[in-house]
Amino acid sequence: MRLIFLGAPGCGKGTQAKLLKKNHDLPQISTGDLLREAVRAGSQLGVEAKGYMDSGALVPDRLVISLLENRIDGADCKKGFILDGFPRTRVQAEALDTALEEKKTPIDTVINFQVDMEQLVERLVGRRVCPQGHGEWHIKFNPPGVEGRCDTCGQELIQREDDQEERIRRRFEAFQKDTEPLIGYYEGQGKLQTVEALGKIEIVSGQIEAVINR
Repeated sequence: MRLIFLGAPGCGKGTQAKLLKKNHDLPQISTGDLLREAVRAGSQLGVEAKGYMDSGALVPDRLVISLLENRIDGADCKKGFILDGFPRTRVQAEALDTALEEKKTPIDTVINFQVDMEQLVERLVGRRVCPQGHGEWHIKFNPPGVEGRCDTCGQELIQREDDQEERIRRRFEAFQKDTEPLIGYYEGQGKLQTVEALGKIEIVSGQIEAVINR
């Protein structure tokens, strides 16, 4: 069961990937995590990637694909894996397909997290998080017991910079430009399945389980 989770920033991909990891013992692979781990480990790929990251440049696709290939060779990926947020462009998707076909481990299913822009904005703008990492709340959908305060430690909740409306709209526009074409790409391969992503976590999870069971 080799999966790609495809969707706009803030649509819940990461949350659902963690649930699937827990329920099916599938590793969740994020390219951001891979890059950070490679840099920390000081591997050859990590040193090369660090040079780009330190200069503020994008890490080239060839490096990211190489890191993914190494990760997928891990023993915990033999039953499958979840790619969370990669690929982001058609060029990356084609390079990934080539690499996985050579390993005879092609992607089985791509799950598209469908969202409405205005609903996504409402969901993210209202999100508040504990600065100590004790969780997150929503001013409308999941308010804390005491307004503006963490239920666990009582600290004042904060809004992430990425949850400001202007930034959300910019990220969504970038997603539409670069990543939405992947929907047609994977649809053409017969691998695309779409779920409604902005419902309750358990409902979205149920949709994903139904896709997997099919």
